[in-house]
Amino acid sequence: MPSQTNLALTYALLVFIWATTPLAIVWSVSDLHLMWALLLRFFIALPLAVIILLILRTPFPTHRQAVHSYIAGSFSLIGSQIFTYAATQYLSSGMIALMFGLAPIMAGLIGRFAFGQQLYKLQWLGMAIAVCGLAIICLSGANQHVHPFGIVLMLISVFVYSFSIFWVKKVNAQIQPMAQATGSILVSSIFASCFIPFIWQYAPTHLPEAKSLFALIYTVLMASLVAMFCYFKLIQNIQATTLSLTTVITPMLAMIIGAALNHEQLSIMVFVGAFIILSGLFLYFYKDIQANRNFAQHMKSK
Repeated sequence: MPSQTNLALTYALLVFIWATTPLAIVWSVSDLHLMWALLLRFFIALPLAVIILLILRTPFPTHRQAVHSYIAGSFSLIGSQIFTYAATQYLSSGMIALMFGLAPIMAGLIGRFAFGQQLYKLQWLGMAIAVCGLAIICLSGANQHVHPFGIVLMLISVFVYSFSIFWVKKVNAQIQPMAQATGSILVSSIFASCFIPFIWQYAPTHLPEAKSLFALIYTVLMASLVAMFCYFKLIQNIQATTLSLTTVITPMLAMIIGAALNHEQLSIMVFVGAFIILSGLFLYFYKDIQANRNFAQHMKSK
C-alpha cells in the first residue's frame, strides 16, 4: 500500500485537476460539437494510455473480473461525462463544479440504500445542510448561468459517478491503477463509438481555435489520463466516501478559476451557499475526520 504522503499528494493533484477540468470542458466545446469533444477526448486518450501501459510494463488482465471492473470504471468516464458535457450548454464551469459538490451526499445515499451502509444522525444533518447550501447557490440569480435542465443533467452525472465508485470497489478486481484507467478508457471509447452515426453530421471540418484545442488536450492528458490514474489509485486505497470528499474542495477552486479565466461572475450568495455546503460536509465527515485523527495519534504513540 502507498505511503500516507504519497496518497496525500495524489489526492491534492486530483483535486487540482478536477477543479480545472470543468473550465477545460466548457472551453473545449466552444469550437467543437459537445459530443465530438467528448469522443475525441477518449479516442486520443486511449492510444496514449496504451503507450504508457507498455512503457511501465503494467499487466493488463482480461479475465472476467477485470473486464467487469473496466465496465464499472467506465461509468465514471463516459457514463458520467456525457451528462456533464451536455450540461455545459446550460451551466457555467463553476456551477458544474458546484453540482459535483453533491457527490459525497450522493455516495452516502447510494451506500445507505444500495449497499446497506449505516449513516449516523450527524451525517443526515450534514446532508440536509449541504443541500440547503446548494439550493441557495442554484437560486442565487441568473448571473450564475443557472438552468433547471442543466441542474438535472448534473444530478444524473453525479449519481452515475458516485455509483461507479461503489461498483469498482465492490468488484474489487485488484488491478493496477494504470491498467484500470486504460481499461475504463477503452470501454468508454467503445461506448462512445456507438454515437458516431448519430453525430457524424457535426464532425469537425477544421482545426479548432487555440483555446478549444488546448482545452481538449488538457482534458485528454490531465482529466482522462493523470486524473484517472490518481482516481483509481485512491479508490483502491481509501474509503469511497473519503474519495468523494475531493469534490468538496474542487467547487471553490473551480469557481475562482472560472471567475479569473472565464469571467464567470461570483455573487455574495454563492459564497454564502459554498460556506453552508462546506459546513454540512464537515458535519457529514466529522466522525471520519475524528477517527483518522485518533488513528494518527495512536500510530505516533507506538
